[in-house]
Amino acid sequence: QVQLVESGGGLVQAGGSLRLSCAASGRTFSSATMRWFRQTPGKEREFVALIVWADGSSYYKDSVKGRFTISRDNAKNTVYLQMNSLKPEDTAVYYCNAHGLGPDYWGQGTQVTVSS
Repeated sequence: QVQLVESGGGLVQAGGSLRLSCAASGRTFSSATMRWFRQTPGKEREFVALIVWADGSSYYKDSVKGRFTISRDNAKNTVYLQMNSLKPEDTAVYYCNAHGLGPDYWGQGTQVTVSS
């Protein structure tokens, strides 16, 4: 059974940093593309960043480029999202997603709140 468990969210002041973690289990993820999305009430879930597990290549939403960094730890089967220079508009529930394994898998989400 595939499980994605996010952690690391919280309340931070603008300009601060948080690191989100997504612990993946239940199968091998070496062929997956791991993605972070975020969602605010009343809006659609939006893409934030992705990493190709096999080679570590990454891609970012324009508004987070230079501030967010996605990475993975093969030994821990964990994907990270390092978020620096946070802005109030980054406030959202952040979700981890595993893509390319058949069905998409999602975590339960972790709340990030950035105060001004």
